Amino acid sequence: MAKDFDPHRLDIRRFADEGAVLEGTDPLVRYRRLGAETEAVAGREVHWRARGEMLNPHHVQPQVWVHVEADATLPLVCQRCLNPVEVPLAVNRSFRFVADEATAAAEDDEAEEDLLALSHSFDLLELVEDELLMELPVAPRHEACPVDVKMSATDPAFEAAGAQKEHPFAVLGRLKASK
Repeated sequence: MAKDFDPHRLDIRRFADEGAVLEGTDPLVRYRRLGAETEAVAGREVHWRARGEMLNPHHVQPQVWVHVEADATLPLVCQRCLNPVEVPLAVNRSFRFVADEATAAAEDDEAEEDLLALSHSFDLLELVEDELLMELPVAPRHEACPVDVKMSATDPAFEAAGAQKEHPFAVLGRLKASK
């Protein structure tokens, strides 16, 4: 059944109508934008699964749903110690598909679920990448950094240079007195 579904050109309505399931494991290098956020992509994988569902199929306007799960562990840079940190990402989202972009925009404010426009050539893997990108932490960091983190920045040379400088008002006072 799922053999004739292409995750890059997915007919969403047919996928949901058949209650089909697609899943796969791809190398991270295939996800260009996600790979750009990481320290190394070699040997990393993205696992994903999508399941279509049609609610109220005999209704005038049946609800077309796609449930997406994805996970990956990415090597990012710890913002505290600047060393690599392994960050697990996991996505479990459901999307309801509506007739077009205008309908999605009109219903978006009242709908609790995420709305997308129906398509006969929907790129499921792009959606997986988008969802994983949104799961990236703003400032990744270790729970406890493996090295001691210096939390202050002092430079003895800078401090010494500041101590040697003469106060500007003292210089002005001497200039005024010499006139």
